[in-house]
Amino acid sequence: QEHAYPADELMPLTCRGRVRGQEPSRGDVDDALGKFSLTLIDTLDTLVVLNKTKEFEEAVKKVIKDVNLDNDIVVSVFETNIRVLGGLLGGHSVAIMLKEKGEYMQWYNGELLHMAKELGYKLLPAFNTTSGLPYPRVNLKFGVRHPEARTGTETDTCTACAGTLILEFAALSRFTGTSIFEEYARKALDFIWEKRQRSSNLVGVTINIHTGDWVRKDSGVGAGIDSYYEYLLKAYVLLGDDSFLERFNTHYDAIMRYISQPPLLLDVHIHKPMLNARTWMDSLLAFFPGLQVLKGDIRPAIETHEMLYQVIKKHNFLPEAFTTDFRVHWAQHPLRPEFAESTYFLYKATGDPYYLEVGKTLIENLNKYARVPCGFAAMKDVRTGSHEDRMDSFFLAEMFKYLYLLFADKEDMIFDIEDYIFTTEAHLLPLWLSTTNQTISKKNTTTEYTELDDSNFDWTCPNTQILFPNDPMFAQSIREPLKNVVDKSCPRGISRGEDSLGSGPKPPLRARDFMASNPEHLEILKKMGVSLIHLKDGRVQLVQHAVQAASSLDAEDGLRFMQEMIELSSQQQKEQQLPPRAVQIVSHPFFGRVVLTAGPAQFGMDLSKHKAGTRGFVATIKPYNGCSEITNPEAVKEKIALMQRGQCMFAEKARNIQKAGAIGGIVIDDNEGSSSDTAPLFQMAGDGKNTDDITIPMLFLFNKEGNIILDAIREYEAVEVLLSDKAKDRATIFKGKMIPNYIIDSNLEMENMDQKFSENDSHKPNSEEEAPSESQDAGAVSEEPEEGESSAVPDPDPLSPASADSESVSMAKQDSHVPGSEEGGAPEPACTAGDSQPQEQNTQTQPSSKVNWDNKVQPMESILADWNEDIEAFEMMEKDEL
Repeated sequence: QEHAYPADELMPLTCRGRVRGQEPSRGDVDDALGKFSLTLIDTLDTLVVLNKTKEFEEAVKKVIKDVNLDNDIVVSVFETNIRVLGGLLGGHSVAIMLKEKGEYMQWYNGELLHMAKELGYKLLPAFNTTSGLPYPRVNLKFGVRHPEARTGTETDTCTACAGTLILEFAALSRFTGTSIFEEYARKALDFIWEKRQRSSNLVGVTINIHTGDWVRKDSGVGAGIDSYYEYLLKAYVLLGDDSFLERFNTHYDAIMRYISQPPLLLDVHIHKPMLNARTWMDSLLAFFPGLQVLKGDIRPAIETHEMLYQVIKKHNFLPEAFTTDFRVHWAQHPLRPEFAESTYFLYKATGDPYYLEVGKTLIENLNKYARVPCGFAAMKDVRTGSHEDRMDSFFLAEMFKYLYLLFADKEDMIFDIEDYIFTTEAHLLPLWLSTTNQTISKKNTTTEYTELDDSNFDWTCPNTQILFPNDPMFAQSIREPLKNVVDKSCPRGISRGEDSLGSGPKPPLRARDFMASNPEHLEILKKMGVSLIHLKDGRVQLVQHAVQAASSLDAEDGLRFMQEMIELSSQQQKEQQLPPRAVQIVSHPFFGRVVLTAGPAQFGMDLSKHKAGTRGFVATIKPYNGCSEITNPEAVKEKIALMQRGQCMFAEKARNIQKAGAIGGIVIDDNEGSSSDTAPLFQMAGDGKNTDDITIPMLFLFNKEGNIILDAIREYEAVEVLLSDKAKDRATIFKGKMIPNYIIDSNLEMENMDQKFSENDSHKPNSEEEAPSESQDAGAVSEEPEEGESSAVPDPDPLSPASADSESVSMAKQDSHVPGSEEGGAPEPACTAGDSQPQEQNTQTQPSSKVNWDNKVQPMESILADWNEDIEAFEMMEKDEL
């Protein structure tokens, strides 16, 4: 309300609202934003759960008065349904409940329901397909097929996108008496059921909305499918239709037969369900133990939940994806609530106080690592603790709700939560809807249903109080064998064997000898049909076209060279890839709350061996590129030098600032707008010479992150930072130093905690978007003098010599001949090795609406003016355990 309203989301690092079209596009993630005050609507029923009835009443008035649903903007049907339509219906549900109690909302006359119905009609054009499956996106003003709609050309949608509509649409029909919404949602579910793979009874991740063909034929319980299963079971609970339970039980039997490999849940191929489709799991499957509790299958729920908790204890948060040996696969954590949801349901089912301790850990980690002055910031990298300027609406809609309910006693609640069912966004829908406005025939449309050996659970929902009252040790006995599952599965490093870079005839130029700045080498490449392409992001790509070679023999040499380059890159990456580092701003007013992801250097101080890191005030050097003797050594001495990338080697910059007395250096990328959000991790390589003389730490920041420090200097002049291998908690940073008491967390044991960040990194892989790439360049980066070419870092995609007449290899920009990374699966180094990070897709920014939305950019003084009040509120929350 203070920093972002009426924007859709809060940007907690810059303390302003995120408005679509006024910020750089984040791809499909932005499809959740529709200029309809998303976070406010998504949080309405949370306010009532937290007993904030006055705030709820004011929030409802704001929604009614200010929110416009007729914007010319393309939004995700799935996200708009679960967050906005669900938020309006949840708000309406608790509003009429409060009105009946007689104290609050006496003026309310169904205004939120009227808005929900308006939005429902705006979503209906998306269902204009022969299959009944909705288009993934719709224009709120123009629908789908309208010339100005800018959507309607998509052919695919995810299973969850089409199968997570029935609760909200049926509730809308039951509340209003208008049956069309429930009819459309049922038709979509019927179609998915009919298209399941009949032999395995599994569904794929994405489906063609016109033909019903499976586009992605892998199947799991995570991103892209998750809430489809959830809504089948919950639709039975809310609507009382047996067919939904029959379908769920059929799918559940297949899941436990093929996907469940306790405690893991691994994707398989729908046609070959005994064959795993991938060797990693995404964080969205953390909801599944909670669904198993609702199903009544407690043992596997406890097992999977405990495995996930061990991953969280290792990394402080659940990474977006992690491998079967529990290494980080995608390192982001956008403050997802699914694990907290499952923790709540397991506590409700078992009454085991262990799950209260789990909840306490979640709260402590959020306060310790994610809290920033204006809210809670998503983790860009769980290994370093760096932040992303993002706080999705589901954090307040779900995370706060489940954590509060976990600790709340019955007398803390102003209504009985057992009278409601949670949607996938944790919105509350009353169970009495099952007997209201039953305009849909309850005819069983499930075909070919096979009776399963599951009679204990077919037609009943489990008691949500205590399932095992006579055996309080039940859950503990299941958890105990999994206590060390994460640590035990992390393999030791494998020493590099003999050089095995292929066999047979060797090309005239070996990959290990190649230097991009050598004209003779370039001439040989040309003869072999290999050319260099300079990419916009500073990398160079090698491409081989056999038809352009001087002869067939030269073409074969070129093919061998490309294969050798890939193999060499893969081996050297295993030896040389370093994990990301952290630059933490520790001076006033940041006090360690802002953490920036930094690229490491392959020379200078190894920050992983100096746990305290290097701390000092920053100073800009002259000349700014650092390529000659520093002319302002008095300003640099005993400080951390800031310099710009370009015009010389990284090692040369390091030597120059070290000679001037600097204790460390930060190189800021000169490519305008570059960011660790979208670019691969950079590693600064040496200059091909001995770099043992460089003893100070050097880190690399992309342009966006570097500007955060430069802006801080302009605002405050004296800016102190900490260069380290990972972010430190504030109690560690300021141990032994004078600092206001309100900065240090109330838990004093933090000062002695053993930091266990693994060095192994958005957004739900949005159910509508493709999951991020499984591999990512993390090539060593160096700079070259003037226009010197760069040496190779191959693209991670394996190349088959028999499948095409051209080969291509991407190279990170360097001049020191240190080939960088390739990741073709789980990395080889031991647990401390770095892992890949996903690249976010960039799409064109949606044209702005004519309505002028205020960015609400505020100077730092204005932010700090409210900070003391925020801190007091935070401390009260800690004392009250949320």
